[in-house]
Amino acid sequence: MEQYEQLAEVIAQGDLTQVETLLPQFMIDALPEDQYAIAEQLMYYGYLTQADEVLQHLLFLLPDEPQLIIDRANVAMELGYEDQALDLLMQIDEEAEEYPQALLALADYYQMQGLFEAAMQRLDQALVLLPHEPLVQFAKAELLTEVGRFLEASRLYESLYEQQTHIGAVAIAERLAEVYRAGAAYEEALTYYKVALEDEVKPDVLFGAAYAAFQTEQFAYASKTLEELLALDPDYFSAYVLLAQCYEQQELLQDAYQTVLQGLQRDEYNKGLYLYAGKLALKLGSTTEAEQHLREAIALDPEYMEAIMTLTAYLAEQEDYESVIELSETLRAQQFNWTALYPFIAKAYAMEEQFEEASAYYDEAYREFADDAAFLAEYVYFLLEEGRRRDALAVAKKLMTLQDYVTEWPALVETLEEE
Repeated sequence: MEQYEQLAEVIAQGDLTQVETLLPQFMIDALPEDQYAIAEQLMYYGYLTQADEVLQHLLFLLPDEPQLIIDRANVAMELGYEDQALDLLMQIDEEAEEYPQALLALADYYQMQGLFEAAMQRLDQALVLLPHEPLVQFAKAELLTEVGRFLEASRLYESLYEQQTHIGAVAIAERLAEVYRAGAAYEEALTYYKVALEDEVKPDVLFGAAYAAFQTEQFAYASKTLEELLALDPDYFSAYVLLAQCYEQQELLQDAYQTVLQGLQRDEYNKGLYLYAGKLALKLGSTTEAEQHLREAIALDPEYMEAIMTLTAYLAEQEDYESVIELSETLRAQQFNWTALYPFIAKAYAMEEQFEEASAYYDEAYREFADDAAFLAEYVYFLLEEGRRRDALAVAKKLMTLQDYVTEWPALVETLEEE
């Protein structure tokens, strides 16, 4: 007994050197039941290699003990020896009392391999043998969630929740909240998130509750929950964006902007935060800061399309055509060609009286924007100014089709056809 207590103590203390020193003699002297207790303790503290040694020794002593085979298979899977685990599990006789455990372990094996249908079959077999066993029902609910069958998973979780609130250390209310959220049933998700928070306040649960509240337009509750989350964990980066969105929905733009800036203090390489900061700064009229934020987002990711589009549209609105051209040339030097920008670039060159470049961009843009009336209206007058009247006629006819309520286009078509 003294050997057992000494070994148990060094395991709990995390003294691996002492564990490896004491373990060999312990396996020679100790009773099998004490060895098994030590194996369980080793597994609990994560000493899987040492646990495997003990289980292997026990199987030498008791080669036909199904529980030992299953335990060793589970350890083998944790260690990454999946083939060995499968060989062990296939040794369990279907008539053995422990066979449902083997089926659960096999389901884990197949799930790890991505063979979800095979995993489901093993769980269904286990449910036939133990139809009311919570662990088996829980395992199936977990697998259903992983494969996206959220409705079926929720039914199983609900059935379990009627019987008990926890499976081991897992709160079923939290699982219900997550599966309802994954299935976009946000009101139901929020109900269970609140229950889970009464049990234990955790950052992920707070965020889930806030997200569900945001989706159901309960912005005040979502804001309060996210504020609590960030007080608990200031490095929960995704909370800053969601909190800012909550403030924005409540028209608290300055609070939203300050929240994003706080996020950037914690995560200075988050391009999404820079983009959001830029958009909020534009809404607040802080145009200098907005442009700076957008350029920082692009500096982090030179192909960040949304930031590039937002900055380009802003510069065009400000009639800063020189900057539009400068940005386009930088992108072109990086071999980044995005036709969605071409209308802006074409107009910028035209306004800067660089008509050859403008013509090239307008013509390229026409291929993508042939059904965009706003672009075509601008293009047709550029063509007219350039003396390309035949091309202008084709575009005017297109406009006449797209906007048959505008009298200007038939008149223009008639004029051009008479020439």
